Amino acid sequence: MAHTLPPEGAKALDLFKQTFGEVSDKDSLVYVYAPGRSEIAGNHTDHEGGHIIAGSLDVSIDAIARLNNTNTVRIKDAAFPLFEVSLNDLSVQEDEKETSQALVRGTAHEMVKTGREAKGFDLASVCSIPSGGGLSSSAAVEAAYGRAMETLWPGEAIEPIALAQMSQRTENNYFGKPCGLMDQAAVCLGSLSFMDFHDKGHVYFQKLNYDFEANGYSLCLVKVGSSHADLTADYAALPAEIQAVAHEFGKTRLCEVPQADFEAQVPALRKKLGDRAVLRAIHYYMENASVDKRWEALQANDIDRFLELTRASGASSAMFLQNVSPSNTDVKNQPAMVALGLAELTLNGKGATRIHGGGFGGTIQCFVPTEETDRFCAQMDAWLGAGSSKRYTITQRGAYAQWL
Repeated sequence: MAHTLPPEGAKALDLFKQTFGEVSDKDSLVYVYAPGRSEIAGNHTDHEGGHIIAGSLDVSIDAIARLNNTNTVRIKDAAFPLFEVSLNDLSVQEDEKETSQALVRGTAHEMVKTGREAKGFDLASVCSIPSGGGLSSSAAVEAAYGRAMETLWPGEAIEPIALAQMSQRTENNYFGKPCGLMDQAAVCLGSLSFMDFHDKGHVYFQKLNYDFEANGYSLCLVKVGSSHADLTADYAALPAEIQAVAHEFGKTRLCEVPQADFEAQVPALRKKLGDRAVLRAIHYYMENASVDKRWEALQANDIDRFLELTRASGASSAMFLQNVSPSNTDVKNQPAMVALGLAELTLNGKGATRIHGGGFGGTIQCFVPTEETDRFCAQMDAWLGAGSSKRYTITQRGAYAQWL
């Protein structure tokens, strides 16, 4: 092989051989990599055409792929049974909603639209991204399938944002989950990135090589003990309610409605849409402005200002966006809110905590003084279970594939 595989890639190759048979020097293999991501700032602002900061993480999907001279895609992940998808019909299949088969079919549909010819292939993958933990394993899967198809099926190279948009359409239309573009864009871009989603046709982004640990803080994500995998309705309600506000002004997204116009109509909006929609709109305006301030703080290397704004962001998500606990939750069981409270108790005024990603479970995000990280993780694990807390670093490379 012309390229040396990283450790996870070597595991994927072993799995490929176990599943699809030995490979020879004459085989044309493709190595595929797609990282997980962390939303650093901009909680539910992307679907409203707002601003976010996100970073790719040191966990990933690593895969090996090879054409199989059929019209069928065969996928084997180390944690799941093998499945197959015929490429004869690339239309939406209702019985595939919320399955990996839907992601394969939808991605293939998007790739064919670029002029490529769909061809069957085998792919074996290993995943170090915690499932259901809010690190966008689904976006990484979409990016991995996309980069594999892009490489195996001859055609023009696809830019990161274009691939992210293809993945978003796949998740919306084939998987059946409404989502913004942030997850897919962060996975495809890599690094720490600021993104502006106001222009649907062109995502503006900037990258910054920033090391939180060099500035005294570790990025820790804590699993709260409840997955958000079955909460599609709660996720769908978030953009639906915010966009209902925009619709009252004849717009589709809240980025198109000046804050002053919103403020002038608050009584009428409350009467027609209810208080929660108004509260969620308030969060959008506050959070979007906060993203810009946090990006400025990071560019200026002002970690204290960044943390101050992050604490305020976490409060806004809890009070106004209301995506910490599901709407139908038993008040006696609030795992994400408890995790946030315990993290605050442990940090004792230091660092910052906030709900992470989509919310309603999954993980919380904590910026922890580096010298206290081991103690923090040990204490959170004692309360929430071994392995609940993990320290992450921002990586520099987004999703890619290369011939071996």
